[in-house]
Amino acid sequence: MKKAELKAFLDEKAAEYEHPIFLEADPIQLPHEFSQKEDIEIAGFLIALIAWGNRKSILRSGRLLLDLLDNSPSDFVLNHREVDLLPLENFVHRTFQGKDLPFMIQVLKELYTSGGGLEGFFSKERGLQTKDAITSPLQIRISELKSYFFSWPHQARTRKHLADPVAGSAAKRINMYLRWMVRPADKGVDFGLWPHIHPKELSCPLDVHTANIARKLKILKRKQNDAKAVAELDRALRRFDPEDPVKYDFALFGLGAYEQF
Repeated sequence: MKKAELKAFLDEKAAEYEHPIFLEADPIQLPHEFSQKEDIEIAGFLIALIAWGNRKSILRSGRLLLDLLDNSPSDFVLNHREVDLLPLENFVHRTFQGKDLPFMIQVLKELYTSGGGLEGFFSKERGLQTKDAITSPLQIRISELKSYFFSWPHQARTRKHLADPVAGSAAKRINMYLRWMVRPADKGVDFGLWPHIHPKELSCPLDVHTANIARKLKILKRKQNDAKAVAELDRALRRFDPEDPVKYDFALFGLGAYEQF
C-alpha cells in the first residue's frame, strides 16, 4: 500500500476498534468501574502491571485484586494499615505474587502523600539524561518511575514488574497505562485524565499483535520487541498523525487480535 492508502486504512481501523464495545474483553474495563480520578488512575496502574497473558485471566485476577482493595483503591492506598496488607500476600497472577502487591501499595501511598501522585510524577520535568536519542522524554519518565519505586526497600524479584525503556524494554504495560490516562475520553475508551501530557508524547504499547501487524504493513522492520522497536514504530505512526499517533494502537491490535490480518 502507498502511504496515503495505508493511512486511510489505519484511520478506518482505529475508528472501528476505539469503541466501548471492545471494553468487554479488555482490562481497561476495570478502571472504568470507577468515577473518582484517583481511583481510576490507581486501579488502572495496578491492572496494567498484571496485564500479560490471557485476557480472561487478566480480568479474573484484576477483579480479585480490586476486591482485595475493598473496591476503593485510592482509599485503601492512602489509609491502609500494615495488617490490611496481609491478605494481599495471597494474590497471585503468573509471576506477580507474594510481597509484590503489598509493596506496590506501600510505594503508591508514598507517591500520593508526598510525591504528587502518578499524574504529578509523569507530568513534571525530570532530570534523567540519556545518550540514546531514541528514548523520548516520556519514556525516560517511565524509567524514573522504576527508579522511584525501587528506591524503597524491596525484594529483588519484584523489580521485573516495572519496565525500564532506558535499559531497552518496550515497556508495553506502562505505555498502555499512559494511553489510558492521557488520550481523550470522547470515544468512551481512554480516560483523558492527565491534560498536562499531550497525546503526541505517547508511545505505542508494543505487544505481539501490534508488532506482528506493524511488520506485515512494513512500518516496523526491527525484529525484537524492544525500546528501539517502539521508537521505530513511533516515528512511523507520527508520520500518519503527529498529534495522536497512539490511536493506531487500536488499529494494529484489532487487526491482529480480532481479524488475524
